Amino acid sequence: MNTGKLCRSSAVTVGREDELIKAAQLMREKHIGYLVVVASEAADGLERPVGVLTDRDIVVTVVARETDPRTLRVGDVMTPSPVSALESDPLEKSLREMRRMGVRRLPVVGRRGELLGVLSLDDVIEALSNELQNVAGSIRNERVIEGTLRP
Repeated sequence: MNTGKLCRSSAVTVGREDELIKAAQLMREKHIGYLVVVASEAADGLERPVGVLTDRDIVVTVVARETDPRTLRVGDVMTPSPVSALESDPLEKSLREMRRMGVRRLPVVGRRGELLGVLSLDDVIEALSNELQNVAGSIRNERVIEGTLRP
């Protein structure tokens, strides 16, 4: 299975010059804790990830240091140059990268580096759960069929 099949294409994005307060309000409104910071190149108009902003970034960098969030932009707090996964990457490769970096989410990009979505561990767990249900169903059906054919 490749990363592109599991990623959610509804990534919520902000720009690095956006007000940090507005980004935090967006997180609250969307009930999420992760935003992809994007920049558009005028030549092709594609949005490419240049950073990520998490609710934890805001807590550790702003709240814990008692910094006034009204004075900050997303670019002041974001994690720059995020590790990303190609949509064509095998899922195993993306999971190894997530483990190596100690992250729960990765931006997923296309061949030209354009943002396509976000892969989260929640998505992976859900997909694995569905696969395990198929395995369990196969075992269950095997027993039912054998019991019917060979009483």
